[in-house]
Amino acid sequence: MAVINTTLRINMTGHSADAEQESARYQAALDMAEYADRHDFALVNLEEHHCAQIGWLPAPLILAGAVASRTRRIRIRVCALLVTLYDPIRLAENLAVLDLVSRGRVLCVLGQGYRPLEFHALDKDWQRRGENTDFIIETLLKAWSGESFDYRGQRIRVTPMPYSRPHPPLWYGGMSRAAARRAARFGLPFYPPAPMPELEAEYRAELQRLGKSGHTESPGPEASLLFIDENPERAWEEIGPYLLREAQEYSSWRREGVERPYEADSSTQQETLTLQQLRAQKRYEIITPQECRQRVRAAGDHYNPILHPLCGGIPIERAWRSLELYVERVLKPERG
Repeated sequence: MAVINTTLRINMTGHSADAEQESARYQAALDMAEYADRHDFALVNLEEHHCAQIGWLPAPLILAGAVASRTRRIRIRVCALLVTLYDPIRLAENLAVLDLVSRGRVLCVLGQGYRPLEFHALDKDWQRRGENTDFIIETLLKAWSGESFDYRGQRIRVTPMPYSRPHPPLWYGGMSRAAARRAARFGLPFYPPAPMPELEAEYRAELQRLGKSGHTESPGPEASLLFIDENPERAWEEIGPYLLREAQEYSSWRREGVERPYEADSSTQQETLTLQQLRAQKRYEIITPQECRQRVRAAGDHYNPILHPLCGGIPIERAWRSLELYVERVLKPERG
């Protein structure tokens, strides 16, 4: 029986101004997470961004708790949790509770964030983001020790204790040398958003210098966001604009010096990105069940499909068709 580690991506892009429609999309996301759990997906991936023009999930820990309550086995990853935007004690408490109710199934890839607007909207200091990131991670690790510690001049003890020991599953992610060194300094696994050999080497060198151990993980070079359809050409016409909306929004957040390794044409700006360019990048793909099965057979355990059915506001019924087609025509036949 083939081992297929499938990820369901939920980022809630495609905001609707209609409250009923928006509620229906969030309910559909929970239903899909439960469906993924029932069919042995490996991971539900949640994200965090604020003040997006087309909407983006702003409260991943709340949704993670809802997913945990509807599932029993699947792991729930927040990638990335913008740690600098949180109060450290509340964050330590929230993650401990999530760890308890999920019995260790919620894992977080911590990130610093790179959009000044998000820092402004949440009343956080953009200029001090580096030192604040360090302070928050230090505080989290102390808070989960079970011991009292000095916090801004007073002794405090944080409860409850998390389920996982020594602490809830944590990674640190990023696309810079500073991020790689920070992950090593705190003894956390490093998670770049794509294979980045220079940063991974920087991480290993810093681990060796500090006498610590750790490891890296990232999506493989073949990773893409998949939508399954029997007729990809027609599907690109019908749902391609939804994929393009998400890609345009994300591309608009570029800042000088921030590498986007999975965006092939870094000169393409929001106003000029076309559907044809998006297809050429192969970051988003619409493929048939047959093609997906061929990829699974060719790569074996090294191919980890990422399903993104609600991308950009794709209609719920159409999103379900893609997800069910993947389960019925790819997963079940390959698992025998």
